[in-house]
Amino acid sequence: MIRLGIIDFDSSHCVEFSRRLNHVNISEDQWVDGARVTLGWTGPSAISPEYIDSSQKELTEKIGVRLVDKPQDMIGQVDGVLIESNDGTVHLERAAPFLAAGLPVFIDKPFTCSLDHAKSLADLAIRNNAPLLTASSLRYALEVQDVKERTNETGAVIGVHTHSPCSLHPRNPGLFHYGIHALETLYALMGPGCEAVWTVWRKEAEVVVGVWQDGRMGSIRGIRRGTWGFGFTAYCEKQVVHAVIETDYIYRELLKNIVTMFETGQSSHEISESVEIVAFVEAAILSGSNGGVRIPLETT
Repeated sequence: MIRLGIIDFDSSHCVEFSRRLNHVNISEDQWVDGARVTLGWTGPSAISPEYIDSSQKELTEKIGVRLVDKPQDMIGQVDGVLIESNDGTVHLERAAPFLAAGLPVFIDKPFTCSLDHAKSLADLAIRNNAPLLTASSLRYALEVQDVKERTNETGAVIGVHTHSPCSLHPRNPGLFHYGIHALETLYALMGPGCEAVWTVWRKEAEVVVGVWQDGRMGSIRGIRRGTWGFGFTAYCEKQVVHAVIETDYIYRELLKNIVTMFETGQSSHEISESVEIVAFVEAAILSGSNGGVRIPLETT
């Protein structure tokens, strides 16, 4: 059984993931086998400190997670680490000691809020042969998987439009905070290779269009007013597929991929794709603040 440590308790994910992995206070159809959360540590939070006390209480009293005094105390006692900080600006600091030690690491969304940080994390992982995965749970939604599994029927994906809530926070600017779900859905269906983006930004919403190097186009709508939800339209060679994403099993599906990464060292997508996503968000922010001008992606 793979032993996991959780870093930071300021999001609901630390409890929800631990319930599914440890098979505690969750229905059996949500269980994920192969790993258990055994250790935990949390620092302060600049985004959602209200989660910390209740999360710590449930993790320690109901789920059986033991606390350590400092993150590095986990090294030698766990086989992998989950970075669950809501604040993307601290992810490099949190993950670096474990990647340097060669431990596999999952970093929850957003990967980082800085392209320089994203490249530093990717370089650390490669240099120390440490498997590294970062993803939104929406990347593995059943509806997304269905499209990817039916390419013989639908034909190749030649364009996608996605939507999700897109609340804002200065610590996770632009799409980094919650619009990342729409962007991860877009990349799950389109794959990497975006070369430039344009953004129309308003207080109530933003629309970002990307053009891929092979000529395909993808877009997202980040919703900040009115009814919200998750979904996409995939424009394929043989069909147009419309889908509303149901969220009942997105954590389970994400955790299956995380456990596979811890078991095999192989991720569902290359870390270079996650670096590109950070570059996409930075370009989208720059375009939106400059009247929607075309901004090329810079990932090197």
